[in-house]
Amino acid sequence: MKNPIGYLGNRFLGKEKATSEKKIEPMAPINVLINKEVAAHIRSWRFIVLIVLVVLTFVASLYVSSGNLRSAFGNPQDPDKSFLYLKLLTTTDNSIPPFHVFLNFLAPLLGIALGFDAVNAEQNGGTLTRLMAQPIYRDNLLFAKFAGPMILVSTLFTSLVLLMLGGGLISTGVRIEPQEVIRIAGFVVISLIYVGFWLSLSIFLSIKFRQSATSALTAIGIWLFFTVFFPIVINLIVRSFLPNPNYISEQEFLKYNELILNMLRLSPSQLYTDATTTLLSPSVRSLGPITMEQMIGAIPAPLSFRDSLMIVWPQVSGLTAATVVCFALSYFVFMRREVRS
Repeated sequence: MKNPIGYLGNRFLGKEKATSEKKIEPMAPINVLINKEVAAHIRSWRFIVLIVLVVLTFVASLYVSSGNLRSAFGNPQDPDKSFLYLKLLTTTDNSIPPFHVFLNFLAPLLGIALGFDAVNAEQNGGTLTRLMAQPIYRDNLLFAKFAGPMILVSTLFTSLVLLMLGGGLISTGVRIEPQEVIRIAGFVVISLIYVGFWLSLSIFLSIKFRQSATSALTAIGIWLFFTVFFPIVINLIVRSFLPNPNYISEQEFLKYNELILNMLRLSPSQLYTDATTTLLSPSVRSLGPITMEQMIGAIPAPLSFRDSLMIVWPQVSGLTAATVVCFALSYFVFMRREVRS
């Protein structure tokens, strides 16, 4: 005679095991895909070269800023002199730019290099058809192509910031302020959003074009246009309509300058520069021209993190919206595309 307790226990355990497997099963393919993308990028030479470039620029900027901390703290007119760890990211002797300016140049290359062949390389190699033959949803594959590189980039930026904080604590012994931690964390988040925009754009181009070289050249061309040629085009267009400054009032001249700035903010690099400069420099009160009447009564004191975030909230929202739009376009095109070997 069978043991009824053991029989019921085995049925209960078997049902519980099946239920747990059903709960874990939907997340298993996406985890496998993300692990595959992370492992593929870690083993690639281009990612190693990009890591070396970012680390070298970070070390060089940190070395220059640490050598100029004494002069920065000796200036009594500087309202940001008490923020030591922010000075490590912003102080320079004009021999090389600070780290956030370097990152404005390197972050697009990082995003483009990690995503320009995300889909077309799989299709040209014949592995995309094999992946789609498995019980894997297309949106899981596309999300893994985006999440894998972002995990690596976020790990890289977080490690660099922790090394900077640890080196500052060991060398100076100065306690870090909570506001500095929040501002540096905000800088890392904005940098990740900026990399995510170029990564999602390069993934979209890798879906749109069959050849990896075409998608890479198109992404680099878009980056060069917004970085180099877009400010020149905007200045030429606006200056052609700008009257002689000697015959207009100060208010009209400020309106023209504000118009130029607003048009320049259509570029992702300008949005990133405005956001990082404001977060890393608490004394920045405005991103546009200010009249002397507006400066009357202003106290030269650093702003709180909330006030700085309110100033750059349009820039952060613009970068986030651009990233979401590029990823949505990638999703739309990839879901409607016929996958063939």
